[in-house]
Amino acid sequence: MAQTKKEPAQASDKSTGAMPDNTDLVSRIHFSPDDGHIWLDDQRMLLWHASGFGVLRHELIESLGTERARGLLSRMGYNSGTHDAELARRLRKGSEPVDTVLVGPQLHMLEGIGTVTPVRTHVDEENGQFYGEYLWHGSAEAEEHIRLYGLEAEPVCWMQIGYASGFTSRYMGRPILFKEVQCKAQGADCCRIVGKPAEEWSDAETELNSLRADQLTDGVAASSAPLLGSDDVVGVSAGFNSVCHKLRRVANTQATVLFLGESGVGKEVLARSLHRISKRSEGPFVAINCAAIPESLIESELFGVERGAFTGASHSRPGRFERASGGTLFLDEIGILSATSQGKLLRALQEREIERVGGHRTIKVDVRVVAATNLDLQEEVRAGRFRADLFFRLNVFPIMVPPLRERLEDIPVFMNHFLRKFCALHERKVLGFTARAIDAMLSYDWPGNIRELENVVERGVIMAPDDGAIDSVHLFGGGERVEQRYLAVGAGGALGRMPTTAGAAPAAEADASRVHRKVTQLLAGIVDDRDTTTLDDIEEALIDKALQLSGGNLSAAARTLGMTRPQLAYRQKVRRGEGSDGGV
Repeated sequence: MAQTKKEPAQASDKSTGAMPDNTDLVSRIHFSPDDGHIWLDDQRMLLWHASGFGVLRHELIESLGTERARGLLSRMGYNSGTHDAELARRLRKGSEPVDTVLVGPQLHMLEGIGTVTPVRTHVDEENGQFYGEYLWHGSAEAEEHIRLYGLEAEPVCWMQIGYASGFTSRYMGRPILFKEVQCKAQGADCCRIVGKPAEEWSDAETELNSLRADQLTDGVAASSAPLLGSDDVVGVSAGFNSVCHKLRRVANTQATVLFLGESGVGKEVLARSLHRISKRSEGPFVAINCAAIPESLIESELFGVERGAFTGASHSRPGRFERASGGTLFLDEIGILSATSQGKLLRALQEREIERVGGHRTIKVDVRVVAATNLDLQEEVRAGRFRADLFFRLNVFPIMVPPLRERLEDIPVFMNHFLRKFCALHERKVLGFTARAIDAMLSYDWPGNIRELENVVERGVIMAPDDGAIDSVHLFGGGERVEQRYLAVGAGGALGRMPTTAGAAPAAEADASRVHRKVTQLLAGIVDDRDTTTLDDIEEALIDKALQLSGGNLSAAARTLGMTRPQLAYRQKVRRGEGSDGGV
């Protein structure tokens, strides 16, 4: 019988303390004492003393101060929450949205954080609506704080609040912010947390500051006002916040900064932010894309031209160096400059003076140079295409900007940011993203990085119905290839995103559905003589699924199935018809 296409998840609501069965989560926890690993599905975990965490927390507070320690622990929790949300979607695919969201509280309990009692959970993915209220009993984080500091005036479960925000933000595909409205460390019987979309909080600044690494980033971009400027810097990932930290350190110096990274990662946005927080912020910010200027004109664009220097030069005009005097000159795509232009640029950097094309006098310039390239300049130097002395002049303070595919936590932030931006720009009323759209956005590799993501969301805003949600069909209509991906341990033992096998997925899913139906019927005492599914079919489906989830890693698949690697390898040989090799 043909299966009907499943409709998008509808809103679901649960106002009860009951939790869904956690067998699916418990079965994903494996201890491997022989190699010293603990696994939660495909994520390596640590089992450590609560008192050890208390010491770490104490050291952070005493060395960094309360606010910075709170921020660091909140961002640690946020990162963990985003990874667990991926596990939740994978394990409870097809379940009620509320049951999937409750994976987060259930994992809290399995990990020994405390007992969680849901008060109310409301999830409406398509309209971007979320409300969650939970009680935490016996919070390990609160108890350790009390042990070291006694009672406090403010809530202290910082890492767990960050976890809740990260988990639901990843699940909903938009920033969801949790606040601890009462805490055991304040003298309450238990902790109580409330979560809802960030823009619905009128006093969320404290929590938002915890998710910002520093003054550069707007964190989860929760401002209710439209963010239309191209200078907006948002993000919560560790890689992105590392970039922001370096920018803050170098901002008030005179050092030359070189941004490295793929096209579209936001190098110019970061260069503008660097200028904005520097001592030169009152001066001009002048940008030039070296790749967009013909080689014959690049020198006149950079250094200016004197009247009569060449045919058509009817008057003198300053170049970008002079126009940027007192401010910042941003040289994008600097790796493509010709050898002649490289030599003149080197002189300008060394001497802080230039000569216009066709001129004979030197002009002093007070300019901070910030450059960017998506090329490997060291390789360009080795190949003889880029001057080594110029490279060393530019490479005073290099900043590598990671690609978007390595900043998964930032994707929901950008989705929300650009949704509001383009709804305001195009005067559209789009409420959010469907579950399919969220999964597609987080599965795509983003070769064009943030620039491409911005274009895709703008397309979605235009295509989606008013008062409706953006679906995957509204997003990827420009020839992009989207494969569903999942986190898995590969053959080399590295954790990464593994693609599903193209073309084989539909058949595998059909077999899995048939096996699932057979097992369910048997356990319920139902006999269907028309079903020809055999025990070998069931074993084969289980092995195939375990291997798929482990990315082909036999050891990881064996752990999932509760057997040894040699036992699984033997069964694989039998399935291939190679027979026994003398025992398991």
